[in-house]
Amino acid sequence: MEADFVIVGAGSAGCALAYRIAEAGASVLVVEHGGSDIGPFIQMPAALSYPMSMKRYNWGYESEPEPHLGGRRLATPRGKVIGGSSSINGMVYVRGHARDFDTWADMGADGWAYADVLPYFKRMESWDSGGHGGDATWRGQDGPLHVTRGPRKNPLFHAFVEAGRQAGYELTDDYNGEKQEGFGPMEQTVWKGRRWSAANAYLKPALKRPNCDLIRGLAEKVEITDGRAVGIRIRRGGKSELVRARREVILAAGSINSPKLLMLSGIGPAAHLAEHGIAVVADRPGVGANLQDHLELYIQMAASQPISLFKYWNLWGKALIGAQWLFTKTGLGASNQFESAAFIRSRAGVEYPDIQYHFLPIAVRYDGRAAAEGHGFQAHVGPMRSPSRGSVTLKSADPAEAPRIVFNYMSTAQDWEEFRTCIRLTREIFAQEAFKPFVRHEIQPGAAVQTDAELDAFIREHAESAYHPCGTCRIGRATDPQAVVDPKNRVIGVSGLRVADSSIFPLITNGNLNAPSIMAGEKAADHVLGRDPLPPSNARPWIHPDWQQAQR
Repeated sequence: MEADFVIVGAGSAGCALAYRIAEAGASVLVVEHGGSDIGPFIQMPAALSYPMSMKRYNWGYESEPEPHLGGRRLATPRGKVIGGSSSINGMVYVRGHARDFDTWADMGADGWAYADVLPYFKRMESWDSGGHGGDATWRGQDGPLHVTRGPRKNPLFHAFVEAGRQAGYELTDDYNGEKQEGFGPMEQTVWKGRRWSAANAYLKPALKRPNCDLIRGLAEKVEITDGRAVGIRIRRGGKSELVRARREVILAAGSINSPKLLMLSGIGPAAHLAEHGIAVVADRPGVGANLQDHLELYIQMAASQPISLFKYWNLWGKALIGAQWLFTKTGLGASNQFESAAFIRSRAGVEYPDIQYHFLPIAVRYDGRAAAEGHGFQAHVGPMRSPSRGSVTLKSADPAEAPRIVFNYMSTAQDWEEFRTCIRLTREIFAQEAFKPFVRHEIQPGAAVQTDAELDAFIREHAESAYHPCGTCRIGRATDPQAVVDPKNRVIGVSGLRVADSSIFPLITNGNLNAPSIMAGEKAADHVLGRDPLPPSNARPWIHPDWQQAQR
């Protein structure tokens, strides 16, 4: 079995790669361990808490005991299904801030500055603001990925934005356009009431072409001969077999599995590979290093009116929502319910936002557990650019064994200071006049939690991953010993092998990672095909004119 290109991973970037390469006429085989995405748990946007909790769709990874979070193991869900994590995520669409990508370029990711990546974001998008603002010149109109906005019918969505304005913050009608900073509507990858995953947007159209096929199997290692990747060894039906690549192998297995596969193939820190009896093909100490993520807290308020989604948080209510969605693809089931957002700066002197908010009109956890208080609402809040770094390493040379994941969350004083700021700024927002008709009291942290020590104890017990791991196969110049791939996604030290997914990010982006992960696949496709990159944009993002002196 062979093709021109073998792509490992039918996730966000892998689907985009398959689509663009097949579109160009080359033959493509996509290797994916997971199965079908058919069914309401994935396709119904409001059911988002279910697929990430199901072994059928999720690799089920978790961190090692995190030393700065009281030894807690944090869930690290990764999609094991076509569409990858875009089939189990919260469907929130955030490109990232322009300065994120400019920083990438400063770190050695030549050709990945904002001017370079903006055309790829536009190429992938089919954007519809629903008549609620935004400048179409910043957005794509005819790409495969539909980006929409929820109806924001619940008055709590508007209260959140108005409270931000009352607290003195900027408003923005499109945080993915010229101006990220401010309060405004949140965008989602939902189309005609369905989750618009990378599988729906890219992979399924690609598979309709005669030159693109999907193979189910567990990728065991990259087969390398005389310093060149010649294929991928997979296990299926109890047997190991080689899928040959006539031109290149492309790893798009994500920030956990891509470094794992490189190390199993002899590409990684030489001493670590030797510990597991793996012959070294290329000594790249950066493989598995530079692991980053976003942590967040849920600041929850009890509601004084029966206005939240809690009235549907029972078997009958869920059945009604599910039935309406099943037959009409409309109603509450057709939205992820993250319909208002904010990006703000934590203090004066921070050039661009470093705090993100998702607002949700119910007090509930990602795992579906609702607050005992009943009606309520919450803001998910967390810092965007933690200096903490972790790693992904092998537990053994067995491809079926999960890797060792240590995020090293909250390992710096800056992390703690920023999280305390997040809590205090959120309390100030919820105390604004816009929320007066709706607030009964604070559920968590709770009004009694005030001192730095009390806040730190709450953070240590309740901070959760936002499920945005990245950075473990960092892009950089070939002369950088910590870089794993060069700016054209080629693995340094091995020919015929590339990596294209969130593992290549030198620095975590500002917000949810699905959009930049798909962009990475789009841009990598042009590198793979030997095309000239899209012409750079001369669009200039909005930066607060008084950022050096003012926090808002």
